[in-house]
Amino acid sequence: MSSISNRLSRIKSTLPPGVELVAVSKFHPVEALREAYDAGQRIFGESRVPELLEKIQAMPPDTCWHFIGHLQTNKLKHLVGNVALIESVDSLRLLEMIDDLSERRGVVTRVLMQLHVAAEQTKFGFLPDELVGWFTSRGFESLKATHICGLMGMATNTDDSERVASDFRLIAETRRRILAVAPDLRGFDTLSMGMSDDYPLAVEAGSTLVRVGTAIFGAREY
Repeated sequence: MSSISNRLSRIKSTLPPGVELVAVSKFHPVEALREAYDAGQRIFGESRVPELLEKIQAMPPDTCWHFIGHLQTNKLKHLVGNVALIESVDSLRLLEMIDDLSERRGVVTRVLMQLHVAAEQTKFGFLPDELVGWFTSRGFESLKATHICGLMGMATNTDDSERVASDFRLIAETRRRILAVAPDLRGFDTLSMGMSDDYPLAVEAGSTLVRVGTAIFGAREY
């Protein structure tokens, strides 16, 4: 049993029923992804479009791909129809472009809206009140070929576990607020939050999808 297999088994054993694992495979070679695949892992997360496209060609066809990085609009044409979930929709302009392209291609694209709750200014995403306001005004009703499945967010990069837990609770509370103002939303049930160092706190706050890379594959090869 490889060390990747061992790490995967250990992490999965800590996840309660209903919480899925995204193996964050960015910057790692296909050989490492293959080890994880052979150990039963099917969902992989990539943040760079060229690397993702190369790995799609190299991996088995039943591999499930999530795009988790900041998405430049000129790269969108490579993703629509090729990934199971775009987790990082951080602007209404990007959402509209995804929807238009999906309609033209005759596909439905599944997405998560990215929240910005962390202290760092470098992270992308909507502010909680901003996103709740958009759902209150029922902006989602104009979508023709996009299914918003829930929210994605990152906690502040800090050793202060209470701040991290508070960030995760804020993301979960934002989802509850959205469902309160738009109770007819269907399939709005995904909370993607938690990474290698903090996913137990994310799960405690209600995460249904954790994005774990280093704890599975080791340090990245940049």
